[in-house]
Amino acid sequence: MTAPTASPDSYYQRTGERRYKPTAHAGGAWNVGEQHFSPLAGLIVHAIDRHLAAGPAQDLAVARISFDILGRIALDECEITVETVRPGRTVELLEAVVVIGDRPVVRARAWLLASLDTTEVAGTPDERLAPPETFPRWPMTEVWDGGFIASIDIRRQASPPAGRATAWVTSPLGLVAGEPSSSLASFVALVDTANGITVRKPPTEWMYPNMDLTVHLHRRPEGRWTGLDTTVSFGPAGHGLTSTVLHDADGPVGRAEQILTVRPLP
Repeated sequence: MTAPTASPDSYYQRTGERRYKPTAHAGGAWNVGEQHFSPLAGLIVHAIDRHLAAGPAQDLAVARISFDILGRIALDECEITVETVRPGRTVELLEAVVVIGDRPVVRARAWLLASLDTTEVAGTPDERLAPPETFPRWPMTEVWDGGFIASIDIRRQASPPAGRATAWVTSPLGLVAGEPSSSLASFVALVDTANGITVRKPPTEWMYPNMDLTVHLHRRPEGRWTGLDTTVSFGPAGHGLTSTVLHDADGPVGRAEQILTVRPLP
């Protein structure tokens, strides 16, 4: 394994046209020798943005992106390839594959839809979160390890019940050193924290990593904060579900779902 770069002001450094090396800030919560999936999800969106920028100009927006986690994501250099699976002027499907070594570790698919003015009918029954400055800082590092958790600023409601919490997350770090990232990539890079902001059981006693992350958006998120209104459920047969209404500073933007494998630590 190639040692991660110590501590630049980013989660990744570019090493080639499609290759990226994680920094120590990308370290995982379940295993510090792995990548936390949150910044990697943002990096995948960054690669999708680059793929779209290299093609013909189209007024399409990401409406859904699903990530399937295929196995251990080592804290090592990765390659991301993006291809257009279903081209179209109003609907398009992209697929991104992350490879570490010679093994695919993540497959992601993104649906892009045409953008048009629907202001007249816009609306949602989801209520806005209170702004970030009204939430107290939460020392997430007291519950979770890893460079990624240490890098972020978490504001969470005080003393939430097990399995239910609202929080705001931001980071002072960039995704890729020396490269601007879109508001969507920066937003998605913080969504996977949802599974850790409200624990049903201590991670020192139980494991409940997510196997996937699916994000649906009805509005493009903007700004530096990712808002999470999250519910975590454990079933009786080793399965769990983390469900989140996603927000930016202007209100709800969509939803995220994560399926969990729940098991006691040996």
